[in-house]
Amino acid sequence: MTNTVNEPARTLPVYGDYDVVVVGGGPAGQAASVSAARNGAKVLLVERYGFLGGMGTAGGVTNFAGLYGRKDGQMQQVVHGMVDELLERLDTLGGLNQPQDGMQGRIRVRSYDVSAYKCAADQMLLACGVQLLFHAWAAAVVMDGPRISALVVETKSGRQAIRAPCFIDCSGDADVAHFAGVPFELGDGHGSALFPTTMFRVGHVDAQRALQAVGEFTAINTLMAKSQQDKPGSYQFPRDGAILRPQKNPTEWRANVTQIRNAAGKAMDATDAQQLSAGEIEGRRQISEYFRFLKCEVPGFEQAEIVDIAPQVGIRETRRIQGHYALSGEDILSSAQFDDAIGINAWPMETHAAGRIDWQFPRNFDTGVGRVYNDLPWQMLIPVKVDNLLVAGRCASMTHEGQSAARASGGCFVMGQAAGTAAAQLQAGQKFADLDVRKLQANLKKDGVYFDNHRI
Repeated sequence: MTNTVNEPARTLPVYGDYDVVVVGGGPAGQAASVSAARNGAKVLLVERYGFLGGMGTAGGVTNFAGLYGRKDGQMQQVVHGMVDELLERLDTLGGLNQPQDGMQGRIRVRSYDVSAYKCAADQMLLACGVQLLFHAWAAAVVMDGPRISALVVETKSGRQAIRAPCFIDCSGDADVAHFAGVPFELGDGHGSALFPTTMFRVGHVDAQRALQAVGEFTAINTLMAKSQQDKPGSYQFPRDGAILRPQKNPTEWRANVTQIRNAAGKAMDATDAQQLSAGEIEGRRQISEYFRFLKCEVPGFEQAEIVDIAPQVGIRETRRIQGHYALSGEDILSSAQFDDAIGINAWPMETHAAGRIDWQFPRNFDTGVGRVYNDLPWQMLIPVKVDNLLVAGRCASMTHEGQSAARASGGCFVMGQAAGTAAAQLQAGQKFADLDVRKLQANLKKDGVYFDNHRI
């Protein structure tokens, strides 16, 4: 008996015709959809879940990272544009926390309530006319030479086709680009990647005592090390250190501590169905073990309960497409500027390696002089070989090191807004590679995107 079956050819119904089709509803997909619609395009956003937010909701991340960066020693918001409206809507719903600093003031994040984020994202996209197709999974593309003529999706109504003159892949895993034959690198190129994490939240925390015990980001690491020294073998931690922070309601805390390996000890490959399934189980096992440590060893958590485990394991890195330019680790460390800049990445290199997290900041961080963040270039969104596709988010064209920084939500908002604005600007039959970059930058500025570059 063979290990394959032949699927009969079939004629697919067309779900609809659009100007722009976006796949993936995370920060990049939201920004792409809103920007394209507000610049006059008829837009469809295809999302696999029944809600938007990507890793920020389905992955349980619960904060926006990379919106703030240092300039001349002052921390300030440097990612602007459509994300400002999202923050305002979240705040109106009572779901946005004040900025939280960490690592001795080296980073700043904005945490939020997951349910409020889902509602705010719905409101924002519907307000500008974006059509939403939930519970739909990109399954294939139909090619016409170097152009995608239709996207094939699986839905509860069956397999359907969606036509458009251009597409934006914000899937996180570069699914559309992969189907279209765009070359890619998977993970670090050596069989591993940035390790994934299953996120969880705990409630009924004595906030005052917990804050005194945990304090800064690194204080929990001291408690973990002490427990291993005082009680050898009592707890098995998946990595050195954790990120444990309160949410808007201080009795509820977010825990980032698990690390998912495959059978070979490498980072779980989220494009492998078997590894992904096994990883979901392993993540919950690690959560149960770590929660036991919290209740027994960390003041303020004695009466805590797990209130949520993220719907899926949080993926940091899978496919990264080959584009016209690959953002590199050196670009992050040198606070690089580009003539074709589309906005700012302000997050440092955050490498989730086996058993640990390594941080690398731009070289000028401690001087207190100049900007401590890099531009994101337009050409990192343009894949080779396909003329009418853009790729935005963690699967854009980056090296493993560059992606460890620009995968954060701040950079994804920037990439998505540029992609959506460009898609609305594209003329019939035009290649994205031939787009007028100066006009794109002018349109982005008009829509509130921040450029810290004298050449633009």
